[in-house]
Amino acid sequence: MHSSVIGKIEKAHRYARERDRITVERLSVTFAGDNDAHRVTLESDGWQCNCHYYESWKTCAHIMALQDILGVMLPEDAQTSLFPSSPEEAVAPEGAAEPAGA
Repeated sequence: MHSSVIGKIEKAHRYARERDRITVERLSVTFAGDNDAHRVTLESDGWQCNCHYYESWKTCAHIMALQDILGVMLPEDAQTSLFPSSPEEAVAPEGAAEPAGA
């Protein structure tokens, strides 16, 4: 293998370990949920998901999973969800009921 290719492969591996070099600005994925496939997007105005839970809570397990996977590669304001750190702190938005099977 040519030495310049070896150098590029080594550099690529280093970049892959240094995830803070990457910022995901927009994203559109299909997430295979337990009950259905869901479209999850990240745009400049934030996260969106077409699952029923997101409709009431403005976040969901699909978004939180992507936040966990992508971590520091997300813009700072997209790295955390609206959920509190513990279930005891959770308060439903006014008039919202938790959807079954979310």
